[in-house]
Amino acid sequence: MAMLIKGDEIDALVAKYCAMTGVKNKSEAVRKALAAQIEALAAEERLVDRVGKIQRRAAEAGFVSTGEDLKPFFDEQWGED
Repeated sequence: MAMLIKGDEIDALVAKYCAMTGVKNKSEAVRKALAAQIEALAAEERLVDRVGKIQRRAAEAGFVSTGEDLKPFFDEQWGED
């Protein structure tokens, strides 16, 4: 299915991408930019996985949550009541 994308800002972005990459064809520029963005997004580590790693390292280091609500303590440290 063909796409028709209009807009001065989009045209300027594609022209800038073409100038920076040497791509001559606007369709190819859009294809390459989208493919690169999709690849970058797919390579990102999910937040749940990053948090899991941190929790495992903390547990291995001996940190154990007591379940205590620490908000009042931190509020006091910041001078908030």
